[in-house]
Amino acid sequence: MDNLITAAPHLVVFGAGYVGARVIEQALARGLQVTALTRNPEKACALSIAGADVILADLAASDWHERLPGGADLVLNCVSSGGGGPEAYWHSYVEGMKSVLGWAVQVPVGTIVYTSSTSVYPQGGGDRIDERASVEDSRLQGNPLVEAEDRLLGAGLRSFVLRLAGIYGPERHYLLDQLRSGCGEIAGLGEHHLNLIHRDDIAGAIWAAFAAPAEVAGGVFNVADDGAAPKAEVAAFLAGKLGMAVPRFTGSPAEGRRRTTPDRVIANDKMKEVLGWRPLYPTYREGYAPFFGATR
Repeated sequence: MDNLITAAPHLVVFGAGYVGARVIEQALARGLQVTALTRNPEKACALSIAGADVILADLAASDWHERLPGGADLVLNCVSSGGGGPEAYWHSYVEGMKSVLGWAVQVPVGTIVYTSSTSVYPQGGGDRIDERASVEDSRLQGNPLVEAEDRLLGAGLRSFVLRLAGIYGPERHYLLDQLRSGCGEIAGLGEHHLNLIHRDDIAGAIWAAFAAPAEVAGGVFNVADDGAAPKAEVAAFLAGKLGMAVPRFTGSPAEGRRRTTPDRVIANDKMKEVLGWRPLYPTYREGYAPFFGATR
């Protein structure tokens, strides 16, 4: 990251969750002026103490617009749904994006980065999926992430959509937690590939998009590591580290999901070739190593 952006007048971050908080931390360390919008009072307090200017507001509303009259050089929208059903997703992703764009077209704004998800791809069957893969089925089904992407990419602004694979990292390791629960089973299908991306590699991808040369106008980029592997392989590796028996797979979706994740391998070639990004944690082995006291 040393050869990326080291200074900028103003970064605005919408959503100070798992990814947003990490980017804010890095931005403050680089000396950037940072404004963060969150609806969580505890996060707002922590961010303010850290040195960020904080706006406590609902992104989907418009009352925060007047508090950012000067615009921003860099904008990151990494808001999450905050839980709830379809209405909560639509509120956070679509109504939130509409509000961001309503603000952005009225003030000076440089580059906008939006963190979407590889879940927008409906394809399975073990296919290798790059950014040319159609998301039309998801669009027709009213997927709020696709709707938010479309609105951003159609706004005429310099915009990057980063479709993130399964996020993990410090204090977020869902598969490891399932193993540690001691139930001996894991939801889903063991033969399906698990596409992962470490939180710090997401942050690296965001900075790479911000630092893209002027001739790169924006676009859609997959952000996944280099090591998509069958879920059973990853589970066996983690079980071995824990000294536990290899778990069995239920074959059923995880609680709260309507279906198991399709079997596919998410390609990250475009991210590497166009933006020069490389993952610090190229596979799950390097990414999970620190959880067991090992170094990469």
